[in-house]
Amino acid sequence: MEFNSLVNKFLLQDSECRRRQLHIRTYAVIPLNEECGLLEWVPNTKGLRIILQDIYREKGISYRVHDLKQIYDHMTREPQKARKCEIFVKRVLPKYPPIFHEWFLSTFFSPTKWYMARLAYCRTSAVISMVGYILGLGDRHGENILFDATCGDCVHVDFNCLFNKGEKFDCPERVPFRMTHNMVKAMGALGYEGVFRKSCEHTMKVMRREKESLLSVLNTFLYDPLVEWKKDSRRAAMSAPSEKSSTEAMGILRNIDKRLRGITKHSMIRNTVLSIEGQVDHLIQDATDISNLCQMYIGWAAYL
Repeated sequence: MEFNSLVNKFLLQDSECRRRQLHIRTYAVIPLNEECGLLEWVPNTKGLRIILQDIYREKGISYRVHDLKQIYDHMTREPQKARKCEIFVKRVLPKYPPIFHEWFLSTFFSPTKWYMARLAYCRTSAVISMVGYILGLGDRHGENILFDATCGDCVHVDFNCLFNKGEKFDCPERVPFRMTHNMVKAMGALGYEGVFRKSCEHTMKVMRREKESLLSVLNTFLYDPLVEWKKDSRRAAMSAPSEKSSTEAMGILRNIDKRLRGITKHSMIRNTVLSIEGQVDHLIQDATDISNLCQMYIGWAAYL
């Protein structure tokens, strides 16, 4: 939240970002000890999965997880990536057509409110997508992405899976942020082109410009490592746990620094410094690539 608040401050100082009202929806967090704390209740919000399930149910579209799991098991066993993509496109996606845009129509009745809500959705989604990529935020399943029914803002919760932790799961995460067909369709006729892409570029421009300030906030992990790092260190080796934590923190900060400089780990353009536009385009292509989505864990629900 401290990092997000700092990003909001820099976005507010930039004229283009201020004109577009780019921001991250934050909420209060009060730590009580190393493992417990209080979170602010965010009113008028509803999870993406719940929204989609309700609309599918109204349309009579069945949501049978057992049948879906059988298809996913078959898809997982396929050795060829092209075959995985084919199963995902022909057998999974047709079961769940894009209907998220209907939530905006049913929630915001007047044309003006509907249009402003959709703009807010595109802009807030863009900001958290770029910030989440820089921080390596994962686990963006349908319960961790909420939407405000009063203004259309996208509100992300559960920031436990940070610093590319998702890449170390049993089923590694392969996308930089969530951009499924439902989310793209809800952005309008242009999809992620236009408002979303432009907001991503402005957000990335500000973060690159304020790179030193943002890294200084994250530098605290060198001297005060996350509790889970300390636990992992104690489990791995009882000797010098803080040393391992510090090494891990330094590696994470180096990766964040590279992303803030536009350096990607993609095999085709590895160690190439991309322009802001090039980096944003690369991230959007990765996030919407069917070959990446079809390999995501079933619980992440790339089909929604």
